[in-house]
Amino acid sequence: MRTCATSSCTCTGFWIRPDIAGRRTEKLNLMLKTLGRSRPVQTMLAAVAAAYLRLLRATTRFVIEPADFAERAAADAPVIGALWHGQHTMAHFAWPRGITVAALISRSADGEINAQVLERIGVIPIRGSGGKAQKMHKRGGFAALREMLRTLQDGTSLVLTADVPKTARICGEGIVRLAMHSGRPIYPVAVVKRWRIDFNSWDRASLGLPFGRGAIVVGDPVRVPADADATMIEQARLALQSALDTVHARAYELVGSRDPGASLRNGGPQELAASGQTA
Repeated sequence: MRTCATSSCTCTGFWIRPDIAGRRTEKLNLMLKTLGRSRPVQTMLAAVAAAYLRLLRATTRFVIEPADFAERAAADAPVIGALWHGQHTMAHFAWPRGITVAALISRSADGEINAQVLERIGVIPIRGSGGKAQKMHKRGGFAALREMLRTLQDGTSLVLTADVPKTARICGEGIVRLAMHSGRPIYPVAVVKRWRIDFNSWDRASLGLPFGRGAIVVGDPVRVPADADATMIEQARLALQSALDTVHARAYELVGSRDPGASLRNGGPQELAASGQTA
């Protein structure tokens, strides 16, 4: 039994053996993970999240730039909306009424909750994930790509993150090839809040808070020819990457703040790997 260094009294209530504490933590994590996969719990969490997003939209004064984005998007529809990871939770705020929108959601347990949230706010979820080619079969990426092409052909616009998981702010080729095969333009989009919580995550994710100012900034569309070769695809990838940086910088400027993920990209081997190049 452990004794206090500063007292002859025996400590019995404030010390737990590390091995016991570790087992208890593992059991708690397992319990929470199991609970999170419960359909009733997922439904409840989705309802709360959807209600929060509606509150966020209703209590925020958004400035939209350019002011005629709704007319542009309607004329080009269906379109592909591109965002950065961590800055995508309010993406649906940007889309004008009357434009049907779908979004790509991972097939993970968290993705199930996100899919239910989207359905509650009027966005069609498409289950699957991008990333490296050797992992796309497992993640449902190829099936999702076919579904996204069908969705665009049916006249429904798409919203998806341009950077793949764990490679924040580095645009992948997937969204560019989707534009090439579908013939639809990619619009870089930023939807941000002044009042928010910024997390120290790999993508520097932000959670908007109710009330205060917000900004919706949409850049000029990036178009990819159907016969684009590898060089043209890389040029389009870099153009979209730069455009996303620009609209996020501008959106945060409009609310008097700074993009929390602006310094994530270092231009090193990670970027070369994301573009399929070697050093």
